[in-house]
Amino acid sequence: MEASPAPAAPEPRPRRTGYRRLPVQQRREQLIAVALELFASRPPEEVGLDDVAEAAGASRPLVYRYFAGGKQQLYEAALRTAADELSSRFALRLSGTPSEQLSAVLDGYFAFVAEHDAGYSALLRGGSVVETARTSAIVDDVRREALRRTLRHLGVREAGPRLTLLVRSWIAVVEGASLSWLDEGRALPVSELRDWLVDQFTAMAAATALHDPQTAEVLAGVLALEGPRPERAERLRAVLGGGS
Repeated sequence: MEASPAPAAPEPRPRRTGYRRLPVQQRREQLIAVALELFASRPPEEVGLDDVAEAAGASRPLVYRYFAGGKQQLYEAALRTAADELSSRFALRLSGTPSEQLSAVLDGYFAFVAEHDAGYSALLRGGSVVETARTSAIVDDVRREALRRTLRHLGVREAGPRLTLLVRSWIAVVEGASLSWLDEGRALPVSELRDWLVDQFTAMAAATALHDPQTAEVLAGVLALEGPRPERAERLRAVLGGGS
């Protein structure tokens, strides 16, 4: 009597592709990183949680598990992550002349822009329907930190309204230049862009000094401290009309 054939082994169930179990914090950071990329490349209102889940190799319920408030909470978390890292670039203990310190801060700033262009673009490009008072406050926090650190590098403890306006205006120039630099494919070498922005601050300070004694005093102090780089001091004096 022939033995009956052994029953066929059950076919393995197809495994879901693109999904990996990650530690909680690592998965949250991954979702935020993916969201930053998507929010930077497309208007935030056009990015859905399904888009984030697909790009992250996760499921929509999993995204909701980490961000129960939905896309708005994820958007704010992504902005906060970019803002915190960018703010950390200002917190440097520096030595050297004021212009050297500004240059060093800008080096850190553009290193962040180059490494995290998606996060930077998402942080600064406004006008979205998902923009709220909270998201605007996140961006304002970065600008306040930049203002505080810039004044500190200039040796200013308490700035008057005109000096404050000068530094805030210069920060806006830095932001605009950074976004343009990204849009134009980073064509200009970072060192040239950095030096132009430092000189831009000097030119703006010279114009403000005509109307504000505090700014004039700060600018005179900057010139006095440029001793280690006399060629730069001469250029700065030329901007002010003090050179031959």
